[in-house]
Amino acid sequence: MDRLTPEERVLDMFTERTYDIAMDDTSHGLGPLGSPRPHKGRGAVSNATGRYEPEKREGFDDGWGIADEPPPKLDTVYARDSTRTIITRNDSPDIPFDRSINPYRGCEHGCIYCFARPTHAYLGLSPGLDFESRIFAKPDAPALLAAELSKPSYRCRPIALGTNTDPYQPAERKFGIMRGILETLYRFKHPVTIVTKSALIERDIDLLAAMAREQLAAVALSVTTLDRKLARAMEPRAATPERRLEAMAALAKAGVPTSVMAAPMIPALNDSELEAILERAAAAGALGAGYTMLRLPLEVAPLFIEWLHAHAPNKAKHVMSLVRESHGGKDYDAQWGKRMVGSGPYAEMLRIRFETACKRLQLNLSRGRIWRLDTTKFLAPPKSKAQLSLF
Repeated sequence: MDRLTPEERVLDMFTERTYDIAMDDTSHGLGPLGSPRPHKGRGAVSNATGRYEPEKREGFDDGWGIADEPPPKLDTVYARDSTRTIITRNDSPDIPFDRSINPYRGCEHGCIYCFARPTHAYLGLSPGLDFESRIFAKPDAPALLAAELSKPSYRCRPIALGTNTDPYQPAERKFGIMRGILETLYRFKHPVTIVTKSALIERDIDLLAAMAREQLAAVALSVTTLDRKLARAMEPRAATPERRLEAMAALAKAGVPTSVMAAPMIPALNDSELEAILERAAAAGALGAGYTMLRLPLEVAPLFIEWLHAHAPNKAKHVMSLVRESHGGKDYDAQWGKRMVGSGPYAEMLRIRFETACKRLQLNLSRGRIWRLDTTKFLAPPKSKAQLSLF
């Protein structure tokens, strides 16, 4: 069998099976109204209509016993994202980077709390089950990145990966787009930061270690819980907590500056594990740590509440009471500086716990050094052949 490049593999898979947005009118086994049931291996319970769709889907019992049947198997379908640019810019005052790359739209990890879910609404799809089963890959990302970095006007600053959807989600095993992006960045000596909850990052330790030696790479592993049962319910297709810690240890051993993101902290659900998560990460070699409070923008709030009633009904009321207490009485407060950490007594207590644990474990002692990457090594694009050199 001939060996295929990552781009050829993507094209081959898309030729075999593509996804046509306009033709999809399924509800993916949405149960009767008011009583949806979880799909095995999926985070969202239902496939709620996106806010831009002209019609709203609602499940109902037609009297034929469908409500008693288990939800049908939901396959993941891949499609090509033919974007023309790959670097996304932002000017948010509470985000420590101004540019990022997302090799995929949608994320098969299926994290129920994912704040990126509402982005699928822009595609005419649901932030629910569609977000984790309709994945759009960008096979041209490495070439597009090289073209953007080669522009004379480009000014180098660290590029963040994994800020929206996970660059090492299951689709990466098929397409290898992330590997191509890292190879391009290394060729240009361009710094990068990565956040992931996938052990697949171990595949690229050779590149990341080489970049780290030149102060061009830093990685954070997201660990939300040490409870495998809870992790499987919240993040059904992500690596187990133990595998994430193993990946963290492998990166640290290879000399890659590594941190842990205890994010999100969910009141009365996983918040009691904060110190234990930090302790395990420090033991694995993490140098830094961070955390965020649960964020529930737009369609994420009803999806998360639905998930709570399906997986933790006895805690649902208490969880949401503390969430609202920390967001000014609302499910979500989008104010800069507050949206990620919350406010009020509970949020303040969480902050003190985090800082106390970091001090005890000697995490973040050199946080500035961990994330301060070298932009001076960036290789400017070669001069045009039409321009003659003086020497």
